[in-house]
Amino acid sequence: MAKLIPVLHNVTSAQKLIDFAKLVFSLNINYLVATKVGGVASNVGVPEVNKLAFKLGKTFISLPDLKDAIELLSPDLVILLTSQAQKILETQVFNDKNKIMLVFSGIENGFSKIDLSLGENYKLRNIDVEISPIASIAVIHSCILHEEFKNG
Repeated sequence: MAKLIPVLHNVTSAQKLIDFAKLVFSLNINYLVATKVGGVASNVGVPEVNKLAFKLGKTFISLPDLKDAIELLSPDLVILLTSQAQKILETQVFNDKNKIMLVFSGIENGFSKIDLSLGENYKLRNIDVEISPIASIAVIHSCILHEEFKNG
């Protein structure tokens, strides 16, 4: 079974980071990475998520940039979720992979062109606007990955 590594990239809201972490960990996903964390998220959110991860026996890593996460964790597949993508995210995308990094944008503007070049870009079916990373991972888990990543 593949290991899913959710990444929240470019986040400045402490509450968004904390809420994302709470949902990820409650979905029985053991790893969470935050990259390019700024503003209040770095001063308040990161320490709170560190405490939450420790209490729950989960792993949380905060890194300067998405490239750092990719280099450090060496995933088989990097997926950036964006409504601007042409490809639809479906279950078969995850087949035959051991470690999958699923990257969500922490800001409403989405990913930069440089960020988008670091992996494969996918969108959720029938969603043509950027939605929050919290909503996105909930939809992905419920509709696509429920069975595949029970013990990620």
